[in-house]
Amino acid sequence: MSSNIKKIGILTSGGDSPGMNAAIRAAVRTAIYNDVEIYGIRRGYQGMIEGDIYRMEAKDVANIIQRGGTVLKTARSKEFMTDEGMKKAYEQLQSHGIEGLILIGGDGTFRGATAFFKQYTIPAVGLPGTIDNDLAGTDFTIGFDTAVNTAVEAIDKIRDTAEAHDRLFIIEVMGRDAGYIALYSGIACGAEDILIPETLTHINEVLDRIDNDERRKKTVHIIVVAEGDDFGGAEELNKRVKERFPLLDTRTCILGHIQRGGSPTCADRILASRLGHAAVTALIEGQTLVMAGVVNGNISFIPFANAVKENAPISKDMLEMIRVLAI
Repeated sequence: MSSNIKKIGILTSGGDSPGMNAAIRAAVRTAIYNDVEIYGIRRGYQGMIEGDIYRMEAKDVANIIQRGGTVLKTARSKEFMTDEGMKKAYEQLQSHGIEGLILIGGDGTFRGATAFFKQYTIPAVGLPGTIDNDLAGTDFTIGFDTAVNTAVEAIDKIRDTAEAHDRLFIIEVMGRDAGYIALYSGIACGAEDILIPETLTHINEVLDRIDNDERRKKTVHIIVVAEGDDFGGAEELNKRVKERFPLLDTRTCILGHIQRGGSPTCADRILASRLGHAAVTALIEGQTLVMAGVVNGNISFIPFANAVKENAPISKDMLEMIRVLAI
């Protein structure tokens, strides 16, 4: 079933992630190829309310595929979740003749679109733009691979100085609700321990493993912890380590927003390009309130209602592997 959509808008919302620009580029050029006008909406839903909207041409997305961040800017908007805010946004879309939307963001972005559709029935297709990799309906989200590689590069450098000084380093990575960045980067860097929100942290077991390493004269100990781990972040863990091992030379490092920036990896550029192209095609075909993802290498679509933050259970073999490889 096809639609008669001839004008669509595109925005990025919530936290930025590397690869958003590649998705914008793909969507703009796919729309133009299909004789559909496409309008950029700056600063997410807030820009929609304020009418910060402009028509995009192919030249507007030249030389952006390799850039981090988002050329459309991003923001969170509490005003959009009010009836008055939605009314203003709808009036702005009407004034530009926009008949459908492409939304790049996370579950908050999709919830906003669902509420908006109930009021004004504007078709919308979403793309999973978040470094946390915590959305159902896709194997990987746009930006996750880049964030993990950024963390890996940083942890590798920290290991060098840890080895030089025989230090224990506790490294905190992003992941308020999901530990995928910690899990993947920790495994890739040979961390001795990885603490994530999906599993309960037993602090005494962590301390016992440190004690065992000290007894075996293991000179380097790297612990990677997700910011949302139930015990707390790097600083909380460091307090307990110092209480039990006052003579142990320990340091903490919080990687923070460095994980959001930087040039997207090849994997993120390809993923974002595929999804940007698929989003425009889906709108033209009449789909709405769905998120485009890639599952087992194939493009798939899932309703916004199901594309929510989801902490998939970490496989037991991965957890066992961490313990085995850390000996």
